[in-house]
Amino acid sequence: MKISNNVELPDHEIEWTAIRAQGAGGQNVNKVSSAVHLRFDVKASSLPEFYKERLLRWSDSRITSDGVVVIKAQQHRTQEKNRVDALERLKALILAATVVHKTRKATRPSKNSQKKRMDKKTQRGQVKKMRGRVDL
Repeated sequence: MKISNNVELPDHEIEWTAIRAQGAGGQNVNKVSSAVHLRFDVKASSLPEFYKERLLRWSDSRITSDGVVVIKAQQHRTQEKNRVDALERLKALILAATVVHKTRKATRPSKNSQKKRMDKKTQRGQVKKMRGRVDL
């Protein structure tokens, strides 16, 4: 499975288990194992260290304390479509964990913008004051 241009996951690192799907069903649901469990051990994988660190620090309910990603796919009727869905969700999880967000820099308003703001507030106060005044 290709994650990015220079990062790929070999198939043998992903463990599959076929399970029966949950929920209401018909005659077939109790006989066919169409849902799949995908298990991926982050610590034992061939991912670069940067990816491993980010994934293990990522707080997600799909990542166990042992560093194993568990994804259950049961959206589709066939096992093959559920496998593809699980792989896409694993890829999305890995890519989301490795996004580096820009650090926020604290900024302050300039003196001129502060002065303009205060002048506008003063003007609004003067208008309100004039509206409430009754001349007899």
